[in-house]
Amino acid sequence: MAKKGQELQGIESLQAAARRAARTGPPPVHLWNPPFCGDLDMRISADGTWHYLKTPIGRPALVKLFASVLKREGDKYFLVTPVEKVGIVVEDAPFLAVEMRVDAGDGPHRNRTLHFRTNVDDWVACGPGHPLRFEPEPDTGGLKPYLHVRRDLWARVTRALFYDLVELGEERELDGVPMFGIVSGGEFYPMARADEVRELA
Repeated sequence: MAKKGQELQGIESLQAAARRAARTGPPPVHLWNPPFCGDLDMRISADGTWHYLKTPIGRPALVKLFASVLKREGDKYFLVTPVEKVGIVVEDAPFLAVEMRVDAGDGPHRNRTLHFRTNVDDWVACGPGHPLRFEPEPDTGGLKPYLHVRRDLWARVTRALFYDLVELGEERELDGVPMFGIVSGGEFYPMARADEVRELA
């Protein structure tokens, strides 16, 4: 682990490289494979807060910059530029879905698309390529909903929006089992067995 002075020098270098890469649009981090430079004392907590040297990063613009160069490889997360790659810790998901907008389309609700805003102000349309998934929450016996944002990076949907999803849900039979789930972008995303949903919400 680098010392604090080296950490500060490293993060300044990372900021400068990320800003240069972002000048021409979203950084193509999936194309970059620089050498690993070690772990940075940076953490994204379960509530979506970014911490550096155990202190919350209070500048939204800086968080957005780092989020733009975030990359996942297996179960590990990195901030990458064309010339360096540093590891960070992500407690749950790197993003939060904090707002939802419903586009009802021109026909029945099956044409509906749900749009989610993340805590770094990206809007994501739920549908092919951006599915919803629901994971069990052992501590409460409930469910944790997640939305795919990009390249195996997910946003956890806030509890308040989860209740909104339940209100929009419907029942369908999958492989002979009645399931409760959400329709968006022409896809059905099963949440749980229909007879269990009221207990989970």
